[in-house]
Order: sequence, then structure tokens, then C-alpha cells
Amino acid sequence: MSEQRAGKRERLVGAAEELVYRQGVAATTLAHIAEAADVPLGNVYYYFRTKEDIVGAVVKARVEQTAATLAELEGRHRSPKARLKGLVDVLAGRAEETARFGCPYGTLAAELAKRADGTDPVAADLLRVSLEWAEEQFRAIDRRAARDLAVELIATYEGVALLAHTLGRPDVLTRQARRLRRWIDELPVTPSRTA
Repeated sequence: MSEQRAGKRERLVGAAEELVYRQGVAATTLAHIAEAADVPLGNVYYYFRTKEDIVGAVVKARVEQTAATLAELEGRHRSPKARLKGLVDVLAGRAEETARFGCPYGTLAAELAKRADGTDPVAADLLRVSLEWAEEQFRAIDRRAARDLAVELIATYEGVALLAHTLGRPDVLTRQARRLRRWIDELPVTPSRTA
């Protein structure tokens, strides 16, 4: 793919990510995306045949962003507890934006899951990546209930993100992030492992 072609495609996906986040999939049209990306509407069809194709590219980009963030946390923190708290810090760092527009992953996953029969595997990937990573961290602490703890962490964040957004209160998210950090600190560690 030529550099110019890749640049237009990336601009379209970037514009679609932002618009879908701020106004939702249903309210975002290909014309909106083309205008935001400064690409003629006719050119959009060269890269994406349908709106579903560009939404799929948005989901893929969000999943890749999540994976990159989690990989960065792996490299930056030595212990699983520090990595989990690092994730909480990343999420809390978006409190203002989350209070305005919701969680960029959870809101998109919820919107996509409402379509068709509600079993969109691509939508599920938006949260599955974080959930599986958190489970690995809890397992590294040697917790038998690693999956349940991972669900608790991600569900707590997503619920708090919804409340912060609905109430327009970023402080709800930042306060609960402090509580999640304490919860992680208080988890017992198997003596044979370090956390």
C-alpha cells in the first residue's frame, strides 16, 4: 500500500474512532467520517466498502491500542500487582474524557452488542483483551479465582465509567480508582511468588 494511500486510510480510521467515541456508531455517517478526515466522500469507498467495514477497522484499532498499552505496562512494571495498578492508573488518567463520553471501549462494545443478535465476536474483543490480561496478572499472583478477580476488576471499572459518564463526574472515577488500587494491594500473595 502506498504511503499516501495508507495515510488516507489511517486518517479515515482515526476520524471514525473519534466520531464513534463522541457520538456513537448509529449517529456517525460515512460523510461525517470523510469530512473529519478531510477525504472526499467518494474516496472512502476505495478503502471501506461499507460503514460496517470502517467500524470493524475502528474496533481493530481499539483492540491494538489496548494490546499496546498492556504490553507497555508489562515492560514498565515488574510485578503483577504493579501492572494491575498501572492499568487502573491509565484508566483513571482518562477520567475527564470518560465523564464526557464514556469508556471508549465499553461504550463501543455495548453499542455493537445491541445490534443483530448481540453476539458480535468483534465487539467482545474490545473487552476480552483487557479481561484476559488481567486474569494473567491475577494468576501470576497465584490466585485460584483469577478469572473472577479479573471480571471484578474490569466490571468495576466499566460500571464506574458508566456512572462517571452518566453523572458527568470524573471524580467518581478517580475516587474508585484509588479504591481499586487499595483492593489490589490487599490481595494476598502466595509466598512462593512475588507481587
